[in-house]
Amino acid sequence: MSLPARDARNAYLSSTVETASPAQLLLMLLDRLVLDIQRGGRMQAQGEFRDAGRQFVHAQAIVTELMSTLRTEEWPPGRRLMSLYIYLSRRLVQANVRRDTRAARESLWLAQSLTDTWKQAARLAAVEAKSAVAK
Repeated sequence: MSLPARDARNAYLSSTVETASPAQLLLMLLDRLVLDIQRGGRMQAQGEFRDAGRQFVHAQAIVTELMSTLRTEEWPPGRRLMSLYIYLSRRLVQANVRRDTRAARESLWLAQSLTDTWKQAARLAAVEAKSAVAK
């Protein structure tokens, strides 16, 4: 990618993040989490363990960010979600350190399930918001 094209892409991404709602930011993080785990698993299968490790470490950083923004004292069901994040983080470490393909596959399944759940919640919230405005 040429330098002007990279600059334009970075400006677009920066603008997208800066103008995103909290729900959109969450979905962006989850989409990236899934992508990182997919890449890590693929690289691991190809024996590219250093590159796979980078992907898994980035995925762990995303999970850490999700954990740091979860307010369990304000939303008691968040305690269960926190437990899921902790488990996912552990499995990502195992996928990376032990080169455990089973842990990588489970991490991917968990991340995809989380993403699907939050996307469905966002759709339902949007429908409810439109319904409230129409009344």
